Amino acid sequence: MNILAFLAFCVVVTYTPGPANVVILATAQNQGPRKALEFVAGAALAIALLLALSAVLSGALLGLLPRVRPVIGAAGAAYMLYLAYRIATSGAPTGADARTGTFATGFAMQLVNPKVILFCLTVVATFVTPYAGSALAQSGLVGVIFAIMCSAMLTWVLLGAALRRFLADHRRPANLAMAVFLVYSAWAVAVP
Repeated sequence: MNILAFLAFCVVVTYTPGPANVVILATAQNQGPRKALEFVAGAALAIALLLALSAVLSGALLGLLPRVRPVIGAAGAAYMLYLAYRIATSGAPTGADARTGTFATGFAMQLVNPKVILFCLTVVATFVTPYAGSALAQSGLVGVIFAIMCSAMLTWVLLGAALRRFLADHRRPANLAMAVFLVYSAWAVAVP
């Protein structure tokens, strides 16, 4: 296995802005890093589940994916549009805004996020299954992937926390920009 290609693929896909990273940034900006970490915990659980399922069922899931992708894409796009609306219409943080950055929101968003599903299936089928013969070796590589994904989400929490004051001073344009990015992400998912 080409370790450099494996690591580059994992880093590029997980660190680039996507719907979950936008929500993490918005949550850290609007509600603080502690609330964003709650979202990250839910997202991490979903990622762990998807990676485990991908490792166990990679062959069967790759064959099934073309048939279920439209349903997953529609559900993911609808959820992203809902979150875009919540972010775009939010003002100063209130108790109602706390629903956007919850553990359940992070879990649900990643569980139906086609980018994450396709990434998990692709990285496992391309880099794990063909090269890691034993269950222990597969678990080790899946653990590396999981660590990279979690470090990417934590980086977005830190970015949101570091820019919190600046983004608070420019809350409306920042929220609108993040909402527009989520709408674009929803469109990209719905219209592959």
